[in-house]
Amino acid sequence: MKWLFRLIVPPLIPLVVIASFMEVAVSVGWIEPFILPRPTSIIRSMGRNMNEIAHALVETALASVIGFSLSTILGTLFAILLSLGGWVQRAFYPYAVFFQTVPIIAIAPLLVIWFGYDIHAVIASATVVSIFPVVANTLTGLLSTDPALLDLFKLYGASKFSTLFKLRLPHALPHIMTGLRIAAGLSVIGTIVGEFITGGGLGGLIDVSRQQRQIEKVFAVLLVASFLGIVLFAMINLLSYMLLRHWHASEKKDPS
Repeated sequence: MKWLFRLIVPPLIPLVVIASFMEVAVSVGWIEPFILPRPTSIIRSMGRNMNEIAHALVETALASVIGFSLSTILGTLFAILLSLGGWVQRAFYPYAVFFQTVPIIAIAPLLVIWFGYDIHAVIASATVVSIFPVVANTLTGLLSTDPALLDLFKLYGASKFSTLFKLRLPHALPHIMTGLRIAAGLSVIGTIVGEFITGGGLGGLIDVSRQQRQIEKVFAVLLVASFLGIVLFAMINLLSYMLLRHWHASEKKDPS
């Protein structure tokens, strides 16, 4: 329980301070409520619209998880392909960079044309946004394998397949986990952006609430979307701890 206390209490302190300041600032007129609503108003709005928000959350969570899973699988496979040789990297890595540099809001309408006004376009948006960190970090991990260990595997006649799965991928796990942490949050962002175009989910709810000038509702939905990203991030952190705690320095710590 002590480790849980240490995990929860420190982040709560600045949250309480900031929320208290917002409440006071709006109440005394320092900040207009249409710019920044009071936290109590946001909580009340969340309670009034709980059913609508919960339904939208299910849609967004489903698209985010599927998009994140696709980016994990496709990004890892693409990184393995890029690690096969320098010429492969030079030929194909620029296309991975392309997905990172093109603003998703610019290609979201194209995704709607290609996939339609449904969850498929939203999943595609989440995948496009979140795939690059997986590719970049996995590739870095695969290329940073200790040369001495690679020579040792060669000395014992290990095949490329065996070297990949018994040495290079395990060695790349810390980098892969870093990429997944980043991709988890980006998948939610990509989903929200896709929903701005297609409607539905938390993104569509934010857009409709904005048009109706329901600022408290906008902030309430934003908080729920942030919570979804935090949950995905926490799940990757837990997975990283389970996989690396026995052998890698980044997770060799006593949670108590």
